[in-house]
Amino acid sequence: MNLGETFIEDTFAEAFGMSYTRLVVTAHDGHWLEAAIREATGYGSSVIGCDAEAGVERRLSVRETPDGRPGAAILMFGFSQEALAQAVPKRAGQCLMTCPSTAVFDGLTVSEKRIALGKHLRFFGDGYQKSKLIDGRRFWRVPVMDGEFLVQEDLGVAKGVGGGNVIIQSVTKEAGLAAARRAVEALAEMDGVITPFPGGVARSGSKVGSRYQALTASTSEPFCPTLRGRVESRLHPDANCGYEVVIDGTSEEAVGAAMAAALRAAVGEQVVAISAGNYGGRLGKFHFPLRRLLCNADS
Repeated sequence: MNLGETFIEDTFAEAFGMSYTRLVVTAHDGHWLEAAIREATGYGSSVIGCDAEAGVERRLSVRETPDGRPGAAILMFGFSQEALAQAVPKRAGQCLMTCPSTAVFDGLTVSEKRIALGKHLRFFGDGYQKSKLIDGRRFWRVPVMDGEFLVQEDLGVAKGVGGGNVIIQSVTKEAGLAAARRAVEALAEMDGVITPFPGGVARSGSKVGSRYQALTASTSEPFCPTLRGRVESRLHPDANCGYEVVIDGTSEEAVGAAMAAALRAAVGEQVVAISAGNYGGRLGKFHFPLRRLLCNADS
């Protein structure tokens, strides 16, 4: 199956269940909002080594935020609710409470499953913090040097999907990088998904396990061009590099739609093939066949 010049491999991406939460972060203006986003989502690419996978779901207009200020919805994913309960308060305390002018609200108010946020961060107020009930939800006002840090007491948690992916294979780095950017940018306005890696792209595709006992994951050698002749390559014969766009989403449907959009955006000159990473069904229960995704998107 080809889209233009690009061959779509008859394979599937393998994804797995995760838990996620949504933080609505607001700030005085766009500058401080971007500063807060960068800090809160930093070192949030993969739970192989990070405490959470994190990224911006979308920017919010002043009409969409609880306090009428510029805002963003941030999604954070972990293997479990308990993992998020550890990671999210640390990220919020270190990266959002410290950032000038910010406030943090729950973006999953309908969820019955909850993790503590302001309930922990309030103690930074050293006894001077105050609580306030608004529409049945408790907020904490923590004194800081530019006034007060307003933070919701807890956050909703729900089940999501992590690890959806497409692997873009190109003749040159320039063509591959341009295609990867097109793919990521096509998802920028889609609700319910994030691309947690740097710029949305991972060049270090991974596999489960390693010959080194201490590692839970290691390089995906079939997609490394310098290992041709030493391993069984999965790269197209004309490809000299590969870039993986990894997608986490709030549902199976959200991830599938995002993968289809990324596939279509990535095709182009010198993009010789698009594949996906899977482990024969051993990693996760969510399978996304590339060709079927495209056919479903057309129907």
